[in-house]
Amino acid sequence: MGNKTIYLIRHGETEYNRLGIVQGSGIDSSLNDVGIAQADAFFQTYQYVPFDKIYTSALKRTIETAQPFIDLKIPHQQLSGLNEISWGEKEGKVPNYQQDGDYKDLITAWKNGDFTAAAPGGESPEQVVQRQREALKTILDDNDEELILVVMHGRALRILLTHLTEQPISAMDTFHHSNVCLYKLTFNAETEEIKIVVANDTSHLMMVHG
Repeated sequence: MGNKTIYLIRHGETEYNRLGIVQGSGIDSSLNDVGIAQADAFFQTYQYVPFDKIYTSALKRTIETAQPFIDLKIPHQQLSGLNEISWGEKEGKVPNYQQDGDYKDLITAWKNGDFTAAAPGGESPEQVVQRQREALKTILDDNDEELILVVMHGRALRILLTHLTEQPISAMDTFHHSNVCLYKLTFNAETEEIKIVVANDTSHLMMVHG
Protein backbone atom coordinates (compact mmCIF):
# COMPACT_ATOMS: atom_id res chain seq x y z
CA MET A 1 0.00 0.00 0.00
CA GLY A 2 1.69 3.20 -1.20
CA ASN A 3 0.94 6.92 -1.11
CA LYS A 4 -1.75 7.97 -3.55
CA THR A 5 -3.41 11.01 -5.07
CA ILE A 6 -7.04 10.45 -5.97
CA TYR A 7 -9.06 12.61 -8.36
CA LEU A 8 -12.66 11.94 -7.33
CA ILE A 9 -15.38 13.28 -9.62
CA ARG A 10 -19.11 12.98 -10.02
CA HIS A 11 -20.51 11.84 -13.37
CA GLY A 12 -21.76 14.28 -16.01
CA GLU A 13 -25.33 15.45 -16.34
CA THR A 14 -28.10 13.10 -17.47
CA GLU A 15 -31.65 13.97 -18.46
CA TYR A 16 -32.77 12.64 -15.08
CA ASN A 17 -30.45 15.14 -13.40
CA ARG A 18 -31.78 17.94 -15.57
CA LEU A 19 -35.38 17.08 -14.73
CA GLY A 20 -34.70 16.48 -11.02
CA ILE A 21 -35.78 12.82 -11.14
CA VAL A 22 -34.11 10.27 -8.86
CA GLN A 23 -31.89 7.77 -10.70
CA GLY A 24 -30.24 5.82 -7.92
CA SER A 25 -28.55 2.56 -8.85
CA GLY A 26 -31.59 1.09 -10.59
CA ILE A 27 -31.73 3.50 -13.55
CA ASP A 28 -28.74 3.12 -15.84
CA SER A 29 -29.02 6.34 -17.82
CA SER A 30 -26.53 7.86 -20.25
CA LEU A 31 -25.12 11.38 -20.28
CA ASN A 32 -27.07 14.05 -22.12
CA ASP A 33 -25.36 16.60 -24.40
CA VAL A 34 -24.44 18.82 -21.45
CA GLY A 35 -22.99 15.83 -19.59
CA ILE A 36 -20.89 14.86 -22.59
CA ALA A 37 -19.61 18.45 -22.83
CA GLN A 38 -18.80 18.42 -19.10
CA ALA A 39 -16.87 15.17 -19.43
CA ASP A 40 -14.95 16.59 -22.40
CA ALA A 41 -14.16 19.80 -20.49
CA PHE A 42 -12.74 17.77 -17.59
CA PHE A 43 -10.69 15.73 -20.05
CA GLN A 44 -9.35 18.82 -21.81
CA THR A 45 -8.16 20.16 -18.45
CA TYR A 46 -6.76 16.96 -16.95
CA GLN A 47 -5.78 14.81 -19.93
CA TYR A 48 -2.08 15.30 -19.17
CA VAL A 49 -2.35 13.89 -15.64
CA PRO A 50 -0.63 10.47 -15.90
CA PHE A 51 -3.33 8.41 -14.21
CA ASP A 52 -2.27 4.85 -13.39
CA LYS A 53 -5.82 3.55 -13.08
CA ILE A 54 -9.44 4.59 -13.56
CA TYR A 55 -12.18 3.30 -11.30
CA THR A 56 -15.85 3.86 -12.09
CA SER A 57 -19.11 2.49 -10.79
CA ALA A 58 -20.82 -0.18 -12.88
CA LEU A 59 -23.31 2.37 -14.27
CA LYS A 60 -23.06 3.92 -17.75
CA ARG A 61 -23.06 7.55 -16.64
CA THR A 62 -19.75 7.16 -14.79
CA ILE A 63 -18.15 5.06 -17.53
CA GLU A 64 -19.19 7.57 -20.20
CA THR A 65 -17.74 10.41 -18.10
CA ALA A 66 -14.41 8.59 -17.91
CA GLN A 67 -14.48 7.40 -21.53
CA PRO A 68 -12.02 9.98 -22.93
CA PHE A 69 -9.43 8.73 -20.42
CA ILE A 70 -10.33 5.08 -21.04
CA ASP A 71 -9.71 5.77 -24.74
CA LEU A 72 -6.11 6.64 -23.81
CA LYS A 73 -5.75 2.96 -22.82
CA ILE A 74 -5.47 3.76 -19.12
CA PRO A 75 -6.43 0.63 -17.14
CA HIS A 76 -10.08 0.79 -16.08
CA GLN A 77 -12.02 -1.19 -13.50
CA GLN A 78 -15.72 -1.07 -12.69
CA LEU A 79 -16.62 -1.45 -9.01
CA SER A 80 -20.29 -1.88 -8.16
CA GLY A 81 -19.38 -0.75 -4.64
CA LEU A 82 -19.11 2.75 -6.12
CA ASN A 83 -22.68 2.67 -7.47
CA GLU A 84 -25.19 5.30 -6.42
CA ILE A 85 -27.37 4.60 -3.39
CA SER A 86 -30.47 2.61 -4.31
CA TRP A 87 -33.62 4.68 -3.89
CA GLY A 88 -35.82 1.63 -4.44
CA GLU A 89 -39.38 2.57 -5.35
CA LYS A 90 -38.42 6.27 -5.58
CA GLU A 91 -36.28 5.76 -8.68
CA GLY A 92 -37.63 7.26 -11.88
CA LYS A 93 -40.68 8.74 -10.21
CA VAL A 94 -42.43 12.00 -11.07
CA PRO A 95 -43.05 14.48 -9.40
CA ASN A 96 -39.40 15.06 -8.81
CA TYR A 97 -37.64 14.45 -5.52
CA GLN A 98 -37.52 18.14 -4.61
CA GLN A 99 -41.32 18.07 -4.29
CA ASP A 100 -41.50 14.62 -2.66
CA GLY A 101 -42.43 14.75 1.04
CA ASP A 102 -41.34 11.15 1.71
CA TYR A 103 -37.94 11.91 0.18
CA LYS A 104 -37.55 14.98 2.40
CA ASP A 105 -38.55 12.92 5.45
CA LEU A 106 -35.85 10.40 4.61
CA ILE A 107 -33.19 13.11 4.28
CA THR A 108 -34.32 14.51 7.64
CA ALA A 109 -34.03 11.04 9.24
CA TRP A 110 -30.44 10.80 8.00
CA LYS A 111 -29.61 14.26 9.32
CA ASN A 112 -31.02 13.17 12.67
CA GLY A 113 -28.73 10.16 12.80
CA ASP A 114 -30.95 7.31 11.58
CA PHE A 115 -28.53 5.78 9.05
CA THR A 116 -30.55 2.56 8.80
CA ALA A 117 -33.46 4.46 7.20
CA ALA A 118 -34.05 3.67 3.53
CA ALA A 119 -36.61 4.32 0.82
CA PRO A 120 -38.95 1.35 0.27
CA GLY A 121 -36.91 -1.29 -1.53
CA GLY A 122 -33.80 0.88 -1.34
CA GLU A 123 -30.52 1.06 0.57
CA SER A 124 -29.64 2.80 3.81
CA PRO A 125 -26.48 4.90 4.16
CA GLU A 126 -25.03 2.18 6.43
CA GLN A 127 -25.44 -0.38 3.66
CA VAL A 128 -23.74 1.97 1.19
CA VAL A 129 -20.79 2.45 3.57
CA GLN A 130 -20.31 -1.31 3.81
CA ARG A 131 -19.98 -1.80 0.07
CA GLN A 132 -17.90 1.36 -0.34
CA ARG A 133 -15.36 0.10 2.20
CA GLU A 134 -14.79 -2.99 0.06
CA ALA A 135 -14.37 -0.85 -3.06
CA LEU A 136 -12.01 1.50 -1.23
CA LYS A 137 -9.84 -1.42 -0.12
CA THR A 138 -9.50 -2.48 -3.75
CA ILE A 139 -8.48 1.06 -4.74
CA LEU A 140 -5.95 1.58 -1.94
CA ASP A 141 -4.35 -1.89 -1.84
CA ASP A 142 -2.45 -1.70 -5.14
CA ASN A 143 1.07 -0.43 -4.50
CA ASP A 144 1.73 0.49 -8.13
CA GLU A 145 -1.17 2.93 -8.52
CA GLU A 146 -0.13 6.40 -7.35
CA LEU A 147 -2.43 8.61 -9.44
CA ILE A 148 -6.03 7.46 -9.57
CA LEU A 149 -9.22 8.77 -11.20
CA VAL A 150 -12.47 7.71 -9.53
CA VAL A 151 -15.85 8.53 -11.11
CA MET A 152 -19.00 8.00 -9.05
CA HIS A 153 -22.34 9.51 -8.00
CA GLY A 154 -23.69 12.41 -5.94
CA ARG A 155 -25.19 10.84 -2.83
CA ALA A 156 -22.66 8.00 -2.83
CA LEU A 157 -19.84 10.54 -3.11
CA ARG A 158 -21.15 12.44 -0.10
CA ILE A 159 -21.37 9.25 1.94
CA LEU A 160 -17.87 8.18 0.87
CA LEU A 161 -16.36 11.52 1.89
CA THR A 162 -17.75 11.18 5.42
CA HIS A 163 -15.99 7.94 6.21
CA LEU A 164 -12.84 8.91 4.32
CA THR A 165 -12.53 11.92 6.59
CA GLU A 166 -13.75 10.04 9.69
CA GLN A 167 -16.87 12.14 10.07
CA PRO A 168 -20.34 10.87 10.97
CA ILE A 169 -22.62 10.02 8.05
CA SER A 170 -24.89 12.86 9.20
CA ALA A 171 -22.22 15.25 7.85
CA MET A 172 -22.72 14.06 4.27
CA ASP A 173 -24.70 17.10 3.17
CA THR A 174 -21.81 19.38 4.13
CA PHE A 175 -19.96 18.05 1.08
CA HIS A 176 -21.29 20.09 -1.81
CA HIS A 177 -21.16 18.70 -5.31
CA SER A 178 -22.32 19.25 -8.86
CA ASN A 179 -21.94 17.26 -12.06
CA VAL A 180 -18.26 16.64 -12.86
CA CYS A 181 -17.05 18.51 -9.81
CA LEU A 182 -13.59 17.51 -8.59
CA TYR A 183 -12.50 16.46 -5.13
CA LYS A 184 -8.77 15.85 -4.94
CA LEU A 185 -7.59 13.61 -2.13
CA THR A 186 -4.21 12.47 -0.82
CA PHE A 187 -3.63 9.15 0.92
CA ASN A 188 -0.65 8.70 3.26
CA ALA A 189 0.15 4.99 3.37
CA GLU A 190 2.15 5.26 6.58
CA THR A 191 -0.56 6.97 8.63
CA GLU A 192 -3.47 5.74 6.46
CA GLU A 193 -4.79 9.31 6.57
CA ILE A 194 -6.82 10.72 3.72
CA LYS A 195 -6.97 14.48 3.25
CA ILE A 196 -9.17 16.58 0.97
CA VAL A 197 -6.89 19.09 -0.77
CA VAL A 198 -9.42 20.33 -3.38
CA ALA A 199 -13.19 20.36 -2.82
CA ASN A 200 -16.04 20.67 -5.34
CA ASP A 201 -13.83 22.34 -7.96
CA THR A 202 -15.76 23.14 -11.16
CA SER A 203 -13.32 25.64 -12.71
CA HIS A 204 -12.78 23.25 -15.64
CA LEU A 205 -16.48 23.65 -16.55
CA MET A 206 -16.42 27.42 -17.10
CA MET A 207 -17.04 27.07 -20.84
CA VAL A 208 -19.88 24.55 -20.52
CA HIS A 209 -23.40 25.96 -20.59
CA GLY A 210 -26.34 23.86 -19.46
